[in-house]
Amino acid sequence: MGERHGLRSAKFIRRSVGLVVLLILAGTACGGTGSSDGGEQADIVVDTTFLADIVSNVAGDHLTVISLIPEGADPHSFEPTPKDARLVAGARVVVINSRGLSHAMDDLIAGSAPTEVALVEAAEGLEGVDEDPHCWLDPVSVMTYVDNIAEGLAAVDHEAADDYRANARAYIGLLEELDLWIRTEVALVPADKRLLVTNHESLGWFADRYGLQVVGAIFPTTAGVGSASARQIADLVTDIKNSGAPAIFIETGSNEELARQVAAEAGVVVVSDIHTGSLAPEAPNYLGMMRWNVERITRALR
Repeated sequence: MGERHGLRSAKFIRRSVGLVVLLILAGTACGGTGSSDGGEQADIVVDTTFLADIVSNVAGDHLTVISLIPEGADPHSFEPTPKDARLVAGARVVVINSRGLSHAMDDLIAGSAPTEVALVEAAEGLEGVDEDPHCWLDPVSVMTYVDNIAEGLAAVDHEAADDYRANARAYIGLLEELDLWIRTEVALVPADKRLLVTNHESLGWFADRYGLQVVGAIFPTTAGVGSASARQIADLVTDIKNSGAPAIFIETGSNEELARQVAAEAGVVVVSDIHTGSLAPEAPNYLGMMRWNVERITRALR
């Protein structure tokens, strides 16, 4: 992925968008957040629970936040409902990650009736998101999210602009602490063991940031859908054996059958409780989600 982490200037835009145009970001789990299951309206609508959490840390007590995708659901397979469209239509702000995370959502955005909403593109300024949208798994890239969100909220709510920017600075401080902690944990893994095999191509940004090598993926796409050929599976088993990678990491809720078959052939273990697209009881906010994942990954690699 090379130079994809280079930054361009971030921007906030108000534009005419579809009723469900806000569908592709990240977060939840903080004061003032929730999922669309309860049917309540919120000031800010996002798509995923982890982005709702990030947004709520910037919004503070000024604005309420809700995620469309419920906790535990896969963003790649989520199907918006008419209720989600109503939530979007009633929101003051929509925050999205980037196009490409959910093609169903992209299609819904493109085909829905236009309405004037305040739209914040959280990943604006990050190079390579079109190739791999999983940039939120790199906390340094999430600092760009936070800056973009703060400026977007400040443009909508001028009176609280200073608070949004102060909240952003405070949360970036926590992200800096998280980044340092991850570097420390990865450093405890022997250099020749910093190898990742995944269910689909979701940990590229994380690997690039922290000096790990992605050996391969069972489903060699960033979307988490599709199928692998017998030749691809055989090649992956060979790559795992040749590299010495000790584990296959798959997301919670994924079908484990093929991963366990590959693991048995390659003589490695399966770690099946990685959270890449949603919060969970054991990972109730973005910072906790990342700590949970890093602990599970580094423990298996060591």
